[in-house]
Amino acid sequence: MPEQMQVGEKVYRLTEKVDETPEVLTIRFAPDDGQPMSFDPGMFIMVSGEDATGKRYLSRSFSIASDPASAVMEFYIVKRNHIGTAIEHTSHFVNSKVGDKYYIKGPYGQFRFDPKENRKVLFIAGGTGLAPFISMLRHIEKTKSGNDIDLIYSIKYPTEIIRKQELEEFAKDLGLKTTITVTRPQPGDGWNGETGHVNAEMIKRHSPDVTERTCYICGPPKFVSAIKEALLSLEVKTGKISADVWDTGT
Repeated sequence: MPEQMQVGEKVYRLTEKVDETPEVLTIRFAPDDGQPMSFDPGMFIMVSGEDATGKRYLSRSFSIASDPASAVMEFYIVKRNHIGTAIEHTSHFVNSKVGDKYYIKGPYGQFRFDPKENRKVLFIAGGTGLAPFISMLRHIEKTKSGNDIDLIYSIKYPTEIIRKQELEEFAKDLGLKTTITVTRPQPGDGWNGETGHVNAEMIKRHSPDVTERTCYICGPPKFVSAIKEALLSLEVKTGKISADVWDTGT
């Protein structure tokens, strides 16, 4: 027998699944009742599904990439995660189908962005940690708030740029200044941009007025920790640093 819904949950259906990059899926859901969940840009939700017997999958957290005004909830999912050096875990979303039912609970988190409060910002993302920044950028575009935005985005390979065309459109429409750095460049990959892990020198070079900006970080735990240290070494005040740890999810 299917499990009953928990307090605060809403039923969503999978409406679209797109191969965003070789490693990442874009997942989009719509609410069964036609009433989208309210949230602020930067927040996350908990998602769980159920199998044919009604047994729940483990609930996992995902940062929301959608604009708050959107009727669709969008996330970025890593297709396969490596646990240690030998075990590879495949996300159940790889085999999910349009129409599948999921339970969404939330929203949660203090990683929120108000374009009226923080006019000048620096976003630093690692991998699918780009998701909350896409939400923020979409919100900035929707509200026409005219914020001054720098984005530093770290990925493993040039093929792993999430929402590449949309980022290019943000550059034209919002004046977004984007720096993409590839941490695992390969011979013949055609990448001529920045390479290496984000550090203090890279931040200062691409966002020289960093101390004047409110800094947001999202990515894996080690990435977030390293960026915090780099920002502090550049004399960015603790109160101007906000961070969210990326969860690969399942």
